[in-house]
Amino acid sequence: MKSTMKKIGDFYELDVAQDLNDSQYFNDDLAPTKVSERTWNKVNIAALWVGMSICVPTYTLGGVLTAYFGLSVLEALFTILLANIVVLVPLTLNAFPGTKYGIPFPVLLRSSFGIFGSNVPCLIRGLVACGWFGIQTMFGGLAIHLLLSELSSGWASLGSVGEVLGFFIFWVLNISIVIKGSDSIKWLETLSAPLLLAVGLGLMFWATDKVSYTEIIMTPANRPEDAGLASYFFAGLTAMVGFWATLSLNIPDFSRYAKSQKDQIIGQIVGLPLTMFFFAALGVILTSASYTLFGETISDPITLIGKIESPFWVMIAMVLIIIATLSTNTAANVVSPTNDFQNIAPKQINHTRGVLLTGIVGILLMSWELLKKMHWIESDVSVEAMYSNWLLGYSSLLGPIAGIMIVDYFLIKKQQLDIPALYSDKELTPSINWAGFIAFFIPVGFTIIAITFDVMTWFYNYGWFTGAFSGAALYYFASTLLVQPIATAKPEKA
Repeated sequence: MKSTMKKIGDFYELDVAQDLNDSQYFNDDLAPTKVSERTWNKVNIAALWVGMSICVPTYTLGGVLTAYFGLSVLEALFTILLANIVVLVPLTLNAFPGTKYGIPFPVLLRSSFGIFGSNVPCLIRGLVACGWFGIQTMFGGLAIHLLLSELSSGWASLGSVGEVLGFFIFWVLNISIVIKGSDSIKWLETLSAPLLLAVGLGLMFWATDKVSYTEIIMTPANRPEDAGLASYFFAGLTAMVGFWATLSLNIPDFSRYAKSQKDQIIGQIVGLPLTMFFFAALGVILTSASYTLFGETISDPITLIGKIESPFWVMIAMVLIIIATLSTNTAANVVSPTNDFQNIAPKQINHTRGVLLTGIVGILLMSWELLKKMHWIESDVSVEAMYSNWLLGYSSLLGPIAGIMIVDYFLIKKQQLDIPALYSDKELTPSINWAGFIAFFIPVGFTIIAITFDVMTWFYNYGWFTGAFSGAALYYFASTLLVQPIATAKPEKA
């Protein structure tokens, strides 16, 4: 018996037969979703983005752009808004095949990189997610520690050891939610989104009599007076696009549950740009208010709230930060590596094992910070430095993958994929598609040269854009010169 595709309305569904059940590249968790499972409407998808966008790193983006990229506050906020409008393009386009065929990100990558070769971009994406998972878990653990410290003086006396314990409590919460599957994430995001927006508006209102919005907006840039805006602006724009460069790749992991293309498009347009702009603006305002209130500039909202003298409001605020960080972490940083790890060995690694493996790698990547908090080692490297430098720069290297995926689906395959071939071990799909690797490694090579030898620095400074466009062009030409490894197939109508 042979597996076949069938068309049901605007969707395609895979009828799985024994040939794929026996394939080493197939398991039930990576299998395309059934039409009956595609239940996420535009509200659910918008809520997903609200839940992912409202988090501690978003709060600090305005400060990152003003401190590290030499932009004024007004320029920084405009850059954040524009970057999230820009990133909507690859997000929406790469969501299309997920919605149409119900396939997750690693399976879609098999089309452009080969059934075995897909593991390379998968693991690159997964490693970034595990790094973010560790950082967000650290933030969530700190919030849990401060909450419990208000309830118990004994816990407060633990100091940084309590933060480590909070880390592992928050770790268990994340892992427990994602192990239960997509419905638990959908439920968490949909319930938390309106609550988080209400809290943000409340904080904005609270700050109105403590700071002057006009003065904040007119805060000048800290770059040299004779320096032009363009280079600073585009470097900042690249970094802000890089913030969601990860999700622009693995958005099929979520769009495979969308009810329609219209739902995924509208949901993303409504949920992402304005939420990111609003919460980043809130971070700028409250950071400015911190100097008026406490005599020092505090860019971390958890530390800021911890200085409030009312135990009741500190506890309420910490609960809300825990919810916000949980809604971000589960969706943005656990789902993708869970699927990515499964792609390595689908028969040995299922959804549950993929989630646990993600959690373990996240702990290992943050082990230096945990050991430092336990006073077992000394280190000058901070979580903030890791977040603002390494991860944002590393994310810019994902640009070529985004360009390759878009060109492969829309121009090379013309939106027609042979889904059974993407799961088959009968040589219907070659192990490696060299066109994908040529288009990926050449831009990465130029980036490494730019960093190492300080030449063509613009290629690195604008890395996501240069990588995405060069990767897309190289893949198109390489695919026309090399034999395409995956044929399209005509589905059967239901």
